[in-house]
Amino acid sequence: MASVSDMYDVTWEEMRDKLRKWREENYRNSEQIVEVGEELIQEHASKLGDDIWIIYEQVMIAALDCSRDDLATTCLHELQKQFQGSHRVKRLAGMRLEALERYDEALKMYNDILQDDSTNTAARKRKIAILKAQGKSTEAIRELNEYLEQFVGDQEAWHELAELYINEHDYAKAAFSLEELMMTNPHNHLYCEQYAEVKYTQGGIENLELSRKYFAQALKLNNRNMRALFGLYMSASHIGASPKASAKVKKDNVKYAAWAASQINRAYQLAGHGTKETKCSLKAVEEMLESMQIMPS
Repeated sequence: MASVSDMYDVTWEEMRDKLRKWREENYRNSEQIVEVGEELIQEHASKLGDDIWIIYEQVMIAALDCSRDDLATTCLHELQKQFQGSHRVKRLAGMRLEALERYDEALKMYNDILQDDSTNTAARKRKIAILKAQGKSTEAIRELNEYLEQFVGDQEAWHELAELYINEHDYAKAAFSLEELMMTNPHNHLYCEQYAEVKYTQGGIENLELSRKYFAQALKLNNRNMRALFGLYMSASHIGASPKASAKVKKDNVKYAAWAASQINRAYQLAGHGTKETKCSLKAVEEMLESMQIMPS
């Protein structure tokens, strides 16, 4: 089988730089990392200097994603020889055990790390990941809440907690978790959009009005967010049809929905420039809008 360097006519330096770029940009393209990293480790390890250790870690994690336990084990053994007793390497060993579904052994390893260093956030998060993998959502939620009592500024943890609450249909607590995220990162359109979706799911006129406002805010932050545009249309449509809304509120929301519908149609028209697939999509959108009895002006 031809090597990566032969197939794509790249040097080992270019392969090393490609892995670095993927690390810095947090790409989760595990198959490509394995393809490039395996050759780099096998053929050019002696040329990499201290970069070899971070590459071993990067390739090992990608290998676990790709069910390449042979490659993951090779990388792990090299790291264990170089960094004996390292908590970071122990965590990697625990991740390998997780990939093999040897959860009890992985938990023991993480507990050993935490016994030495109770502030090791990575080990605590791995324990929560195991609970999720085992379908123990209640225990995972409890662990995450305890974690956030100590590390309240961890945005990734708040988002994970919101997802867990959504999966458990506890939308009030999911909304609270997303509110914490928006307080620390008010310019993230995805957080605004997800919060709007949760409020929309909760239902009721007050929640629908909040939903519409946050879908609009998500669009203000990113005017290409089609999911938010559809959400604005749906929330405004429901308010416009609600018997609990006043005549003025209904009139205003019918206008908002009509505007959103026109923007949706326009976006689909511009996206495909008349291709057959786009015409089918546009027809489906028009039928959906018509079924709501609101058509773009």
